[in-house]
Amino acid sequence: MKGLINAMLCTWALQTSAVIAIHLDIQSPESVKQTVKTLSEDLRQHYIGDREGGTPGLLPHPYYWWQCGAMFNTFIDYWYYTGDDRYNAITVQAMEHQIGDFDAFMPPNQTKSLGNDDQAFWGMAAMSAAENQLPDLENGKPSWLSLAQAVFNTQKNRWDQTTCGGGLRWQIFFFNDGYDYKNTISNGCFFNLATRLYKYLGDELYSSWAEKVWEWEVTVGLITEDYLFYDGAWDKENCTVLDYKRWTYNAGVHMAGVAAMWNTTQSDIWRTRLEGIIKGLSVFFEDDVMVETTCEQRGTCNVDQRSFKAYLSRWMGYTAIVAPWTRDLIDPRLQASATAAAAQCTGGANQTSCNLYWAVKNDQSSSFGVGEQMAALEVIQNLLYSTVDGPATQKRGGSSLSNPNAGLDIEAKPTAAGGATAGEKVAGSVLTIVILAGTLAGAGWLLSEQDEKCFRQR
Repeated sequence: MKGLINAMLCTWALQTSAVIAIHLDIQSPESVKQTVKTLSEDLRQHYIGDREGGTPGLLPHPYYWWQCGAMFNTFIDYWYYTGDDRYNAITVQAMEHQIGDFDAFMPPNQTKSLGNDDQAFWGMAAMSAAENQLPDLENGKPSWLSLAQAVFNTQKNRWDQTTCGGGLRWQIFFFNDGYDYKNTISNGCFFNLATRLYKYLGDELYSSWAEKVWEWEVTVGLITEDYLFYDGAWDKENCTVLDYKRWTYNAGVHMAGVAAMWNTTQSDIWRTRLEGIIKGLSVFFEDDVMVETTCEQRGTCNVDQRSFKAYLSRWMGYTAIVAPWTRDLIDPRLQASATAAAAQCTGGANQTSCNLYWAVKNDQSSSFGVGEQMAALEVIQNLLYSTVDGPATQKRGGSSLSNPNAGLDIEAKPTAAGGATAGEKVAGSVLTIVILAGTLAGAGWLLSEQDEKCFRQR
């Protein structure tokens, strides 16, 4: 009996010592770094793509491919803010593995549900790698900058004038659900990439496209006079019918792009727009604590939506860096949200898994996972924005190689007849053959848990 009691006490002691309490002092960079180190370890445990039998760059079900790219962007920024390179190897391996066709983040196994926003989240991760000076891939592989340029170029050629006077469709391929929807996040990501490429390279091509996207979204009504951002519009009604849902990441992705444009041009026009966006963010804050208002208050956020606060947090930090005059507006919200998020990181075996619900009145609910962990990690690590030099450019420390023709070897312009492109038709034909062959052979790989992706309900 004595031996049993000692064994139980020993087990209890080991379990107790494994618990890591979160004690965040937002005024101490070292405290912030220690906190995000702890939270990043929890996020890392969700990723199994580097393990035997895994696919580099993919998270397990139920997480979608785009969210994987978003997560590696988080790890890139983690390294940038903390100097801790523990995740660089898996990040480089994952991003290289997912480069896909045309060196533009279009892997064939994602064709059946590849959206412009999905591709863009990987492109923005590559852009962050270039800005943060992550060493380029070797052995003739494309540079981070050229990968971002390739995503921009493929999407530029998908700009669709056949309906709504322009805009990007949500889905890239005509056979996917959502092809008839022109959504704000796809156009916002394209805008974000254009602005950051302009800031990095100074090429007017990118600024002209940034202006074009912004003006189109305003004309259609996706961006309002009060700088609110709606979800999207249907092309079958020529974008006269809108989905009025508002999401944090739509506001955030545009805010960072506008901040980049102001930084590069010093234009009062972009300053006014940036001030308007920051004021408009008030719809997503309760007592300065970030809330995904469209779904969080009802407890209905899906797998995608649980990660959205990560991106607004990321782009708040970016904005504060490149437009320093915004800091007095951003800091109270960033600091209050980081404090509230840290207080919700009490789940899991080590009590370091973070809950989605940061606002006090929502703390009776629980929601844990990749998106939730990424959101808390991002909002806390972006407290460190004032400790870094800011995004590199070609003239200021940037070393990633430019290739303005990257991604242009694909025919991607929409056609009036049916809206399908030559590249899309080829991809569609190949996919149809593969699905038919797989069905006849009884192949199970199409339904593998890791690769299966469904139409994302909004």
